[in-house]
Amino acid sequence: MAELPRLEHPLKSDGSLSLLVIGDWGRKGTFNQTLVAAQMGRIGESLDIDFVVSTGDNFYEEGLTGIDDKEFEESFTNIYAAESLQKQWYSGMFLQAYASFDDALAVLGNHDYIGDVLAQLSPVLRQIDRRWLCLRSFLLNADQLNPCLVQIQYHRLGVSCTLLMIVIFVRKDLDLALKESTARWKVVVGHHTIRSASVHGDTIELQLLLLPILKENGVDFYVNGHDHCLEHISSNDCPLQFLTSGGGSKAWRGILNSVSDKLEFFYDGQGFMSLQLTKTQAHVVFYDAFGNALHKRAITKQSHSQI
Repeated sequence: MAELPRLEHPLKSDGSLSLLVIGDWGRKGTFNQTLVAAQMGRIGESLDIDFVVSTGDNFYEEGLTGIDDKEFEESFTNIYAAESLQKQWYSGMFLQAYASFDDALAVLGNHDYIGDVLAQLSPVLRQIDRRWLCLRSFLLNADQLNPCLVQIQYHRLGVSCTLLMIVIFVRKDLDLALKESTARWKVVVGHHTIRSASVHGDTIELQLLLLPILKENGVDFYVNGHDHCLEHISSNDCPLQFLTSGGGSKAWRGILNSVSDKLEFFYDGQGFMSLQLTKTQAHVVFYDAFGNALHKRAITKQSHSQI
């Protein structure tokens, strides 16, 4: 594979990073998408966020039909209008990426791939909304904190064949990128779940092919969407934390299944997540559609102990 293009962005002056994470959102404001977006704006301002991460399924039900699809503005531009959310949004079919600290990041979900994927990749959308930057894959580098995005796709043909092939294709590059990284924190973002107590549950392909790479390389957080809920699961045998932020609009109520690892928190409603990182601590907070903090967790880097 050719070397991936690299984008460079500076840290805050104090070396910290603040971001919001939202997934499974694009429904033209319905299913409380507008309400969630308003609270993201409020929390984003209070945290002085650097960027927003989208965990995929940006446009329902079948992605965009083309570069002139009005849903781009109806589900994105007009909804996330708060001043604090006016950061650049990165979106694309990521193989790997190291996140910038003054921009937003997004991955594509299975619903996005039903539509015209090239439309979301097109630079024409950036002319409509300057925040939108969609590339097939790239590296975003910063000094202390290196989130790594992994885009795992599947089409209408189903998850088993296509997802397995894509994971096999990207795992070598991901493993190398993580091994070469000197980041204090390693955050991997994908659309699909590795661990989940909701509808989709655990994804066996990712458990077999991706999870060992995350554990071996000391990844701190795997962040995903796909299941329309908010959840925090801690691994039983390593410091890895599984964070699901898929409550951007329509939620799946009343579904809670058992998981093999420790379920720290589960909410079957709409909402989003914040992540604040310094050299020594990570602060994770899940919010509902009214901006109420439902779950807070602080993790120290030295011992990875939870406070």
